[in-house]
Amino acid sequence: MTREKRKHSNPSAPILIGLLAGTLLGVAARGLGEGAPWFDPLVNQIVLPVGQIFLRLLFMLVIPMLFSALVVGIGGLDLLRLGRIGVRTLAYTVVVSLIAVAIGMGLVNLVRPGEGVPASLRALAASGTAPFAAKPPERSGIGLIVSMFPDNPIRAAAEGEMIGVILFSLLFGIALSMTETKGAARLRETIEGLYDVSLTLIHGVLKLAPFGVGALLFTMTARLGVDLLRPLAAYVGVVLLALSLHMFVVYSLSVRFLGGRSPRSFFRDIRAAMITAFATASSSATLPTALKVAEEELKLPRHVSRFVLTAGSAMNQNGTALFEGVTVLFLAQLFDVPLDLSQQALIMLIAVLGGIGTAGVPAGSLPVIAMILGMFGIPLEGLGLILGVDRLLDMCRTTLNVTGDLAAAVYVARGEAKDNEESGIRN
Repeated sequence: MTREKRKHSNPSAPILIGLLAGTLLGVAARGLGEGAPWFDPLVNQIVLPVGQIFLRLLFMLVIPMLFSALVVGIGGLDLLRLGRIGVRTLAYTVVVSLIAVAIGMGLVNLVRPGEGVPASLRALAASGTAPFAAKPPERSGIGLIVSMFPDNPIRAAAEGEMIGVILFSLLFGIALSMTETKGAARLRETIEGLYDVSLTLIHGVLKLAPFGVGALLFTMTARLGVDLLRPLAAYVGVVLLALSLHMFVVYSLSVRFLGGRSPRSFFRDIRAAMITAFATASSSATLPTALKVAEEELKLPRHVSRFVLTAGSAMNQNGTALFEGVTVLFLAQLFDVPLDLSQQALIMLIAVLGGIGTAGVPAGSLPVIAMILGMFGIPLEGLGLILGVDRLLDMCRTTLNVTGDLAAAVYVARGEAKDNEESGIRN
């Protein structure tokens, strides 16, 4: 899991079983009963509703999870006290996350892994089997800007105006970080409690994932057979290539020009944290190792490394943001839902914010992805495909997240050293 706060059982094996069972049974049903009078009722009235209920349960948790995660993530920065360190960390996180999502979405547009599937799959987009579409964003630039500022955040949440909900959550988190009263402290604890409850609910929903994923894959393979394997393999390849480019190109440039260090020595010094992140797929489990690496191998100031790595474990999720952007565009291509440049730019922005607001659970990014899909009218049934291959991708993007935290710490530490030198000269 990318941002885990507590230990839970790993659901990847049951999900994989559900994926395989749903796929094999769907192919068998297609081969034995296509055109038979029982085939359509079985697929559309018995199996498909199981998958839809699973997706609805995920979608139900979007608002409480997104609001609480964003507020806790931003509110925990304590910008007033930490000043330059907090601002540098936040600025670095936003810029590098934007680059990560741009790389991933650029590769999807170049490779187009979701194209070339049969027309029968395209028909799913208009078949009424995806009842989760939220209110689509305004297309005009002025209308989009105005819609970002909700006059009533509760109504915005009820009507699916997710941009307004996200902006309100960010403003609320910033205000909470700047308010140092006992009431604000109690409110922060209450919102953290809401976040914890949301995690518990998501864990409960994910226990149903093997059945939900199996039902969704049964439905899709019963309609299409094994034609989905090619685009799915291409999708996995695009995600891994994008993660690799960001890891070894963007982070290398960041470490060299922003951190003043050799990329080769940087990756050599942090290899213990990278291995731990890949093996555990948990940034929280990797945090002690990352702190030790930052202080003993990278020789970073303790106050910088502890703040940046702790804050980064909640916010600096480049790999998660990249994964969300790539997944949304892939499913849009798969279901032939056209997205213009302004819509893709909006997806990029939401993916960056989603990286901050993603719950720390297995497949915790799914509610955020579901929210984005609903905004643009992309059928959510494709999430069953993503769950089936998510374990490997989760391990890889967690490694990228942890490496990004350490690269951010190197940059912030160098900036603090320069500021201290200039201050000493002036004094």
